[in-house]
Amino acid sequence: MDEIQRQLLEEVADLHEVPEGAYNIRANGQSTARNTTANIDIVSKEDNSGIDIKIKDGTVKESVHIPVVLSQSGLSEVVYNDFYVGDDCDVTIVAGCGIHNSGDADSQHDGVHRFYIGKNSRVRYVEKHYGGGEGTGKRILNPVTEVYQKENSYCEMEMVQIKGVDSTIRTTKAELEKGATFLVRERLMTHGSQTASSIYEVTLSGEDSSTDVISRSVAKDNSEQIFEASIVGNTACQGHAECDAIIMDKAHVVAVPKLDANHVDAALIHEAAIGKIAGDQLIKLMSLGLTREEAEEQIINGFLR
Repeated sequence: MDEIQRQLLEEVADLHEVPEGAYNIRANGQSTARNTTANIDIVSKEDNSGIDIKIKDGTVKESVHIPVVLSQSGLSEVVYNDFYVGDDCDVTIVAGCGIHNSGDADSQHDGVHRFYIGKNSRVRYVEKHYGGGEGTGKRILNPVTEVYQKENSYCEMEMVQIKGVDSTIRTTKAELEKGATFLVRERLMTHGSQTASSIYEVTLSGEDSSTDVISRSVAKDNSEQIFEASIVGNTACQGHAECDAIIMDKAHVVAVPKLDANHVDAALIHEAAIGKIAGDQLIKLMSLGLTREEAEEQIINGFLR
């Protein structure tokens, strides 16, 4: 891999060297490095582009890294990755995509990730998106995530996009069985004329299942953000969705809640707040010697942490 690709790997997967455990590294449309373990197998799909990740029952304290980097302007791809997590597992999965575009043609990566999580298993999933390069071509990322959770499973997803992506539609769907838990922590920032849509649809069909979807976002300049959260409660369950956004300059932010209760004991809550940075916060930091721009940056960094 060249220096640009290595820098992208650091941004999206915190990789400074080859990771331990199982991994598949994809660069400019090709798999460039792969490793499997006794408990985690990675197999290329035969019918389309992508991989199957198969994690054996009882696998604990292991990780899988599957980052994607694009440094070729004009490249467009769709990749399908399926995760089969056995029963009684405890694993961490690190994904993410970085695009460096120095040309005038658009570069685009659309990743479809499907998770099949077995009984009593715990999965922590980290997905970071990043765009760089001085070209006029756009950096486009459209991830689709589908999660299917068996009884008493736990899935926590960290979705991060802080810089450089011109256009993104992020779609996440989850279906939960009895006692399953699904958590999402989204951090998002847009600037310039960037657009970002985050769509979450969670169906709670198992008794005592629960979800908590929280988004923190900052919209600057002329950028636009849309946050849609839909929670369906089909039984005794608990669901919570929250959108908290800072709007700046001439940006546009929309929050669209949808709660669908089909059972008397379905407890569903949605919260949304959109507003500018509080003036007293700016004044306090500026009184300590910071410029207005430095104070805003400090507040935003703390908000998105």
